Amino acid sequence: MPRRPMHMSEAAKAALRTALQRLRTDLHAPAAFPAPVLEAADAAAHAPRLPDKDATCLPLFTIDLPTSKDLDQAMYLERRPGGGFRVYYAIADVAAFVAPGGALDAEARKRIVTLYFPDGKVPLHPPVLSEGAASLLPDQTVPALLWQHDLDADGGVTTSHVSRALVRSRAKLDYAGVQHAIDSGTAEEPVALLRDIGTLCEAVEAARGGISLTLPQQEVTFEDGSFRLGYRASLPVDGWNEQISLMTGMAAARMMLDSGPGILRTQDTAPTHEVTRLHRVAQGLGIEWPKHLSYAELIRSLDPNNQKHAAFLHEAAGALLLKSVYKSFPDHDHIPEQTSHAAIAAPYTHCTAPLRRLVDRYAGELCVAAGDGQAPPNWVLEALDDLPSRMTKAKGSAADRQSVDLVEAAVLMDRVGGIFDATVIDTDEEEEPSNRREGQVQMAEPAVVGRVTSADVDLALGSSVRVRLERADPAFPDRDKKILFSLLQD
Repeated sequence: MPRRPMHMSEAAKAALRTALQRLRTDLHAPAAFPAPVLEAADAAAHAPRLPDKDATCLPLFTIDLPTSKDLDQAMYLERRPGGGFRVYYAIADVAAFVAPGGALDAEARKRIVTLYFPDGKVPLHPPVLSEGAASLLPDQTVPALLWQHDLDADGGVTTSHVSRALVRSRAKLDYAGVQHAIDSGTAEEPVALLRDIGTLCEAVEAARGGISLTLPQQEVTFEDGSFRLGYRASLPVDGWNEQISLMTGMAAARMMLDSGPGILRTQDTAPTHEVTRLHRVAQGLGIEWPKHLSYAELIRSLDPNNQKHAAFLHEAAGALLLKSVYKSFPDHDHIPEQTSHAAIAAPYTHCTAPLRRLVDRYAGELCVAAGDGQAPPNWVLEALDDLPSRMTKAKGSAADRQSVDLVEAAVLMDRVGGIFDATVIDTDEEEEPSNRREGQVQMAEPAVVGRVTSADVDLALGSSVRVRLERADPAFPDRDKKILFSLLQD
């Protein structure tokens, strides 16, 4: 599931620079790599561990944002003789560059994930690796973990395996370009097959009860002295591309469950009270949710181009995604009771973004070992107990959420005192049964969330209300109250 992406103009970045720097300080985001780490990265870039297998004949391609250089994944798609499809999916082999117990390894274990802010990122690995020697950049021969998935004609995966190999991407493509090429009929078959395979996989996902949230991109600009916030819906190719990653994460989880040691990304089913709350949110936003329609079916029916649907999708993402946890197990006899990820409706693990997420390097090693019928390296086994708790300390989600808070507050800075239509999306009654006069509202336009207080009227979850903006301050110390509304009464 992707993080909530956001882009800012240069003028907006300048206006928020102080608040964003304070956020980095509050999150203890590392500013620069220590000299020994940079030295180790330079050395590793020139002398990685190379595999025996050579798969550079595969004309792989990457799909990412035009400006991205930390390319974790590359793919090649083809039809199988007799029917069905074959997916080659190369994942950057970070372990080929990072020596266990060395300076690079220790620094990555501190950083845990790449942190994304509106005005830049704090990378997990030094750029000489993450945007250079270890990245699947075009026309660069690099070590990778090469997955091969065979699919039947209906998009069901029949076999999967992974091995180390040298690979060479032929092209760096971007989402908009791929979408245009596919829609116009000009895409070469390996690219055009992404639609065929992705669409089939989406149908398979729907059949098993999985949910994919295609979140709109948040866009911020600074015009005539004011911030402007808008949403840009993701393209169908985003979802098709995501299906290849999900396919690999599910295959990796199956390998681990079959072989013994492993680490899974699990998620409980959304609790009844959360679904009930979202029913009320949908009602308040004017979204019809018939009783016979399941949660998953409703999510798939919504249009991210519709402002109210986009608002609901973001609220649903919070309900679905924040409760995912990592669970590790040392052998086949100690598999956790909960192995499934509710939103995916299958066992799943993170393994496709090792340049940006620590746990993926370990998951990749476990899968390679399982595929070879060998025991995983000791450095992987020794880290398994600690990995789930270490990953919970990652600041990626906090950086995302708090960056959004800052930007949304900035968007409304010049509108304090204004009156807006909004929907009550949460009340404090859940935490404090007697408190029905504080909670959260989501504005209809722009779709911004903020705290709301009511003087003497109880808030009704999902109700449409009129509110006055009392505060919009990116520098306000309480992140939950950077935006504050008061309820207007009829």
